[in-house]
Amino acid sequence: MSRATFRQRARYWFDNTMAKGTAALVGWLALVSVGLVVVMGLLVLWLTPHEPSPDTSAGEVFWLAFIHALNPSKLASDKGTVPFMAIMLAGSLGGLFIVSILIGLLSNGMKAKVDRLRRGRSQVVERGHTVVLGWSDQVATIVGELVKAHASQKSSAITILADRDKPTMEEELRERLGDTGRTRIVCRTGRPTEPRDLELMNLGAARSIVVISPEGDDPDAHVMKILLALAKRSGNHPPVVAALTSGRNLAAARLAGGAAVHLVDSDDTASRLIVQSSRQSGMSVVCMDLLNFDGGEIYLRTETSLAGRTYGEALQAYHTATLMGLSRPSGVVLNPPMDTVIEKADQLVLISHDDSVIQLASEPAKPIETAIVAGDHPPVEPERTLILNWNGRAEQIIGYLDGYVAPGSTLDIATDHPRAGADLAAPQNLKINVKECDTTDRYALESLGLDLFDHVIVLSDDRYKPQHADTRTLMTLLQLRDMQSRYGQRYSIVSEMHDESNRALAEVTEADDIVISDTVIGLLLAQLAENRHLADVFAYLFDSRGSEIYPRPAADYVQPGVEVDFATIVESARRRGETAIGYRLVAYTNVPPHYGIVLNPDKRKRLTLGRRDSVIVLAER
Repeated sequence: MSRATFRQRARYWFDNTMAKGTAALVGWLALVSVGLVVVMGLLVLWLTPHEPSPDTSAGEVFWLAFIHALNPSKLASDKGTVPFMAIMLAGSLGGLFIVSILIGLLSNGMKAKVDRLRRGRSQVVERGHTVVLGWSDQVATIVGELVKAHASQKSSAITILADRDKPTMEEELRERLGDTGRTRIVCRTGRPTEPRDLELMNLGAARSIVVISPEGDDPDAHVMKILLALAKRSGNHPPVVAALTSGRNLAAARLAGGAAVHLVDSDDTASRLIVQSSRQSGMSVVCMDLLNFDGGEIYLRTETSLAGRTYGEALQAYHTATLMGLSRPSGVVLNPPMDTVIEKADQLVLISHDDSVIQLASEPAKPIETAIVAGDHPPVEPERTLILNWNGRAEQIIGYLDGYVAPGSTLDIATDHPRAGADLAAPQNLKINVKECDTTDRYALESLGLDLFDHVIVLSDDRYKPQHADTRTLMTLLQLRDMQSRYGQRYSIVSEMHDESNRALAEVTEADDIVISDTVIGLLLAQLAENRHLADVFAYLFDSRGSEIYPRPAADYVQPGVEVDFATIVESARRRGETAIGYRLVAYTNVPPHYGIVLNPDKRKRLTLGRRDSVIVLAER
């Protein structure tokens, strides 16, 4: 290639200078302005040396040229010879051109700066904030719960980084959440998979990080890219909570994120909750109450004064908090044996409306002995369960259901899904039958003999888009509820949905419809973002091994129709090796938002339970 000419080099240098932005352009205009003033001054001194007056100095001439360059209207007051006026006119026109370009450059530069600020590309300077990486329908749930958790703080912040327009994110959150009180919501536009964009969030000063599984194809791959980006950036970052849609990707995600990451298996958690809810009416409401920050929350508390006492003795140690288990160095145990001795290293797992009210009672409440009912629960009998529709988590659901039911139980699967029942592992306790059925067709549903079943699970069909799948689920629910009321059929129903608004519509059919959605995963992520040590508590709670939550007939614990306090119910449950954490009033079953469920009542509170009311306990089967 031939050597570049001087002209080419000069043009290349000029192009590179101009590419540096508004500041470089303003600099060039300043040089042009100086040149214009100098040329005007020299021409006046040469061609009209005695103007505008004979005693005018050279400095005054250059000042006059400068004024004409910046203010062309000054020309109207000039007087002099034709050459002098021509020079001033030419300078004023040149100045008008320069000033016009300068105003345009400044306007465009300011607009670019404002647009950059609106896009959310400035550095976050918050400290102790919670960082949310990614965007999905779960964002509103997570942010809303974190706002409730921070309500008692003087000031807090939640920052969100997503590949979306900043004003759009802010507007959507305002519409869904309303006033967030003293909690600031700060949105930034960027790719959470890029370490450079992560630096905007001031991660080193953050309290925790929540990684959201996005919508679309292969969301787990996106989550793992974010975890890799967090691991690659320099500097430390706070604990990370991330949601995955498939348990098959847990090992790879742990490798990507390292020890500072706690992973939530969305499919596994939802599957466990669906199974538990299908067998225990109201279970989903109980779990939602424990997961959200509206009512009873779970706390870990060290209470050295209870060391040496047994778990059974400690059940009455608090009036306004409910003991439900122990967090030991070896792991979490809910509803341990009543003779378990509390060690100094143990933490109590408590339900309370706020940590500020967790105080030891000066004197434990005394149970009413005459109201306590002795006896055992009836043995577990084989059950018949019906699954309507099919999706990718159905195999997990069947596997967990097999771990709950008694031997000899039956499971019928009714769907027209081509993959239904394929590749199922041989169950131990269930006998499985697969039937072809359009679950939205009334006559097809009636042919299944629904009155023979104890439980019905309505899954979301993964062949359809979420909104359409929810619509089909709603149609099935309406048919089931109408058949129940028309024919007097009695079976529990749990349905799976995607959209929270559709979940609300489903509850209109009858509040006892137990509807599960991705909201549960959002609530769980919010809880773990506030206290990741609760992960073991919730993992134990959703596991079929050990103790689980059961609503059981109140008449098994206390005399129906007799006024008692909750301490009496706690004592009755203790004698059965169970931990009572609340009750359910059947008269309020259809009243939102708690549908008759009361968790963590004051042990001194007087109440009267009927035969159809329930006591909510932690128990082994």
